[in-house]
Amino acid sequence: MLSGKIALVTGGSRGVGRGIALALGERRATVYVTGRTVASAVPPEPGTIEHVAREVDRLGGHGVAVRCDHDRPEEIGALFARIASEAGRLDVLVNNAHSGVADLLGNVDRRFWEIDPGLWDRMNDAGLRGHYVASVHAARLMVPRRSGLIVNVSSFCSLTYLASVPYGVGKAALDRMTRDVAHELRTEGVAVVSVWPGLVRTELTDALLRDATPGYRRILDAYGEPPSRTGRAVAALASDPHVLRHSGEALIAAEVMRAYRVYEEDGRYPRSPRSLTVLAAALLPARYRALAAAVPPWNVPRALVAPVLRRFSDVLRQHGGFK
Repeated sequence: MLSGKIALVTGGSRGVGRGIALALGERRATVYVTGRTVASAVPPEPGTIEHVAREVDRLGGHGVAVRCDHDRPEEIGALFARIASEAGRLDVLVNNAHSGVADLLGNVDRRFWEIDPGLWDRMNDAGLRGHYVASVHAARLMVPRRSGLIVNVSSFCSLTYLASVPYGVGKAALDRMTRDVAHELRTEGVAVVSVWPGLVRTELTDALLRDATPGYRRILDAYGEPPSRTGRAVAALASDPHVLRHSGEALIAAEVMRAYRVYEEDGRYPRSPRSLTVLAAALLPARYRALAAAVPPWNVPRALVAPVLRRFSDVLRQHGGFK
């Protein structure tokens, strides 16, 4: 349990951020939920930070909604000043805010020189620079206590190309930041990890499915996973008193759940995105897929994930991604 612990989840109004906030709430943490989408009605509408804060409350935690534009360093600083004043500490920071996903999905059939160069800033101001700024402020609260966990929500595409140059470069840089920040914080007792979800089915991707091509729908049906998977992985890491042993690593959400013996809603362990059973859908001819499904879910080398991601990109480009 995380009773008495203070957590901050950036970009927590929807998708992976919401999944993480709810999982921390299930473990009784106080969760600060930030984002730019605020409620305009009572009760608050889904997709707003206030709605997620209430969901955290219903799960047994304590949710606190704070509007913050993570493109703006001054707003990030004010957020941490509020946490320091109200809670006096911070135990878990989850850097999840990212403002370029719509651009990513909307431009899968275009190459980098065919896209507005401003996409770089929309991808990486909140999703990279904002994470660095938040980590600075978090470290200032965690180091004096000689404890804490910083989680950077990253991606397999830090390994290989996936649909967008700015997105992949930003995630590769984020994983490098994880390693370097972990190096400097290790002796201070503060752990830093990257967590890689698979291909997550979020409110945004489900809405876009209405206009998706058959190729994209096949990919999402075959590989899609719920946001709760990443949430439960992060909550397990946050509950581990020895999490420092993982500091500097990039961890796959499904594999974290298995390592900590955390189950999904159906009572089973999730399959790793690099298990033979999952990879079979993209890498093996149809006649071999049933055989692969009978093989125990041992993990294959991460290098074999790269061809799968390139296959995603090829399908998206060939079929135009979205109409």
